[in-house]
Amino acid sequence: MTRAAPTLVVLALAACTTEPADSNSAATIAAVFDGSAGTWVDLTHAFSEESVYWPTDTVGFVHDELAYGRAEGGWFYSSYRYGGAEHGGTHLDAPIHFAEGRQASDEIPLGSLIGPAVVVDVSDHADPDYQLSVEDLTAWEAEHGPIPAGAILLLRTGWGERYGDRTAYLGTDLTGPEAVPELHFPGLGPQAAQWLVGEREIAAFGLDTPSVDHGQSVDFRSHVILYSENIPGFENVANLGELPATGSYVVALPMKIEGGSGGPLRIVAFVPRR
Repeated sequence: MTRAAPTLVVLALAACTTEPADSNSAATIAAVFDGSAGTWVDLTHAFSEESVYWPTDTVGFVHDELAYGRAEGGWFYSSYRYGGAEHGGTHLDAPIHFAEGRQASDEIPLGSLIGPAVVVDVSDHADPDYQLSVEDLTAWEAEHGPIPAGAILLLRTGWGERYGDRTAYLGTDLTGPEAVPELHFPGLGPQAAQWLVGEREIAAFGLDTPSVDHGQSVDFRSHVILYSENIPGFENVANLGELPATGSYVVALPMKIEGGSGGPLRIVAFVPRR
């Protein structure tokens, strides 16, 4: 499967600027990173006690104060201890999460985490049990062209706007195992996942809900289909409404946990100025 090399992505970003500088020049590349050639969009929900974790995880995000105040030497000093499950808040699903023998968090190449993005927006018709279909994808392509090889496909369902309301976001206020059958939120349909694997060469898949599969899934089939092909997932992604359907670029860098099945993710996008 083709992957976009990070260096080529940087040059591609630079090439999207309207300045007449050579795309390899330091000035043009600097314009990407200082924001003068476009807009950087943070796609990450902050981690806090309000972060959404899978309902069977009843601990959530832990952030304990170890020190805060003036040290004996007179300077100010603060320090905290943090903890939490790998799969909560804006986070990475490594392929090994649902596919034995596939890539762990520390094994995912940067080409699967950095690249051009396409955004499929179904927020105008997604309901709490909606599954992205092959028809949604082919309709998107009819308007915008084929999904390019090496693209990071982001699905906007509209659920990201509900993130601050746990019940509205998950479909239930229950916690523990009894909450799982009551989950209701959109996701990627298995037929669409299979179509992406068989007909396109995406680098990664992300969305603005708690799971790649919709809330009522009992077999997590879309997870299995994607991850078996070493296509990682990004869940609980924020601010997808700020990205265009095409033309933006994503940098998704998770905590590099050795042997991990996932981890906290800081994901951002660059939208070049047209």
